[in-house]
Amino acid sequence: MSIDVTPFYDEATGTITYVVADPSTRHCAVIDPVLDYDASSGRTSTTGVDTVAQFIVDQGYTVDWILETHIHADHMTGACHLQSKFGGQRGIGAEIVAVQRTFAEIFNLDADFSADGSQFDRLLEDEVELSVGELTLKVLHTPGHTPACVCYQVGDVVFTGDTVFMPDFGTARCDFPGGDARTLFHSIRRILALPPETRVFVGHDYGTNERSPAWKTTIASERASSIHVRDDVSEEAFVAMREARDAELGYPKLILPSIQVNIRGGKFPNPEPNGVSYLKIPLNAL
Repeated sequence: MSIDVTPFYDEATGTITYVVADPSTRHCAVIDPVLDYDASSGRTSTTGVDTVAQFIVDQGYTVDWILETHIHADHMTGACHLQSKFGGQRGIGAEIVAVQRTFAEIFNLDADFSADGSQFDRLLEDEVELSVGELTLKVLHTPGHTPACVCYQVGDVVFTGDTVFMPDFGTARCDFPGGDARTLFHSIRRILALPPETRVFVGHDYGTNERSPAWKTTIASERASSIHVRDDVSEEAFVAMREARDAELGYPKLILPSIQVNIRGGKFPNPEPNGVSYLKIPLNAL
């Protein structure tokens, strides 16, 4: 089975968007597209996601799916912009409804918001299989960072979102509403049970003092050298480390605007009578 994977790195958020394609049929899926957002002006733009779109045009791809690994707290999704250009279905893990209910309460959202996942075209249950041309993409529910996190496996490749990062970076935080370090440990062990040669494409990386940003590793490398979840790290040790580390972290700078847009599937709140959409800033709520 041949699989073409093309990464697009968003420097502002450390996010990697992936175009996953079947070279024989020229069909593809896009995973975790980013919409640019300037917090100081409240303005969005499509510069980054348009680079992805141009690549799709240049390659002559047909977009079957636009997929999210979870509700992102560090960037707004560019899924709606891509769908307006190429069609395709927008998908996310089925447990998104739990995340929507939590944040609908935090943001005190009114009747224009339904916490039922209807903002997406497809809610993806664990182990459901999606077709991308002649490729089969399998959904793996991997909660812990959020209740709705999923990974996507196709052939010898897995896209882990925020479930596991590069070996020298470790794992995602678990202190957002609904997150849980023990749950994340078990989700990661599920992923690390894949064949050791499986290629792992992570959802974020920021580089280190020793290297530039990177996004590709293997299951074997994770099991041998991940600073958080290599094979000799016990469940209790991981939970203690993750909880202590999370207690020292500040919230992502774009969490409040990002979540309000992302739980809506990438759409902005309904415009008010003056034609402008507004986001809420809850005080002392997180």
